[in-house]
Amino acid sequence: MSSAADATGRTVFCVKLKKELPALKEVPFEGHPLGQRIYDNVSQDAWKMWVEHMKMLMNEYRLNLGTKEAQEFLLEQMEQYFFGAGVNLPPGFTTEAPKS
Repeated sequence: MSSAADATGRTVFCVKLKKELPALKEVPFEGHPLGQRIYDNVSQDAWKMWVEHMKMLMNEYRLNLGTKEAQEFLLEQMEQYFFGAGVNLPPGFTTEAPKS
């Protein structure tokens, strides 16, 4: 692996995956307390999982990230995803393909 995080050797004990893994390269949401907490406790692998989960939330809830409400909703979901009891899937969400 040749990423900057690997080059520095910085790892974290990932709160999501419960093992020591390569750390994020930079603080997400610079200046926000949750960003620093994620930087200190979340691995690159868990962050990638969050990004996929966040895409699903954005699509299912049709979020407009230009609104403060949508941004706050995602921050709350992120807090739960990494540090809380986990997240619930949107009502009616299924990973199964629709039947024809």
